[in-house]
Amino acid sequence: MIDARAEPLDRLADTCARTVFDGGTLLFPTGTGYGIGCDPMRADAVDRVYAMQGDASDAPLTMFVATPAEFLEYAPANPLAILAGKRLLPGPVTLLVRRPAFLSAELSAGGPTLGFCVPDEPVARIILERVGPLVAASVRERASVSPDLAIENGPPRHDREASVVDLTQQPARLIREGAVSYERLRELLGPIERSIFKVRSQS
Repeated sequence: MIDARAEPLDRLADTCARTVFDGGTLLFPTGTGYGIGCDPMRADAVDRVYAMQGDASDAPLTMFVATPAEFLEYAPANPLAILAGKRLLPGPVTLLVRRPAFLSAELSAGGPTLGFCVPDEPVARIILERVGPLVAASVRERASVSPDLAIENGPPRHDREASVVDLTQQPARLIREGAVSYERLRELLGPIERSIFKVRSQS
């Protein structure tokens, strides 16, 4: 375990890179909690991440990237993604887009869409800039997972989980309301359908 509050961030990022490039798993802060992630191109590591989800082992993973521009590379020709990238990112939201064909269906648990996050957590951004994209599962109890490397950064920046917005339809659809409210999303994105949602404290 490395405490990001006490370790030089360039050294921390290099250690994370060595772990991920070697096919390892990484526990890292996401801004709304912690995620257990790996290189999305390493099928063996992806399998281990799924296994650590426990009862939610069939839930799709989320792709974490460093910048809004990087997110848009995965969602070409999607006007809603361009708007959301400009107005919501970085931030505590997960944006669902069509899974690009070059990414394995395993990442989305076989589904047609894949969630993307650009965290507003500085430590996560530094790690992602050095390591590249990480595909990850949310972790509620850090003691329940056994990553190859764990990064500690104290309590999350946000006290609710990320809001989830489906950008594959017009208008966009709110799947889960969390750190960004429905009202704020509607203000920034325009009309938005309200589907199943919940707000969960990190406590």
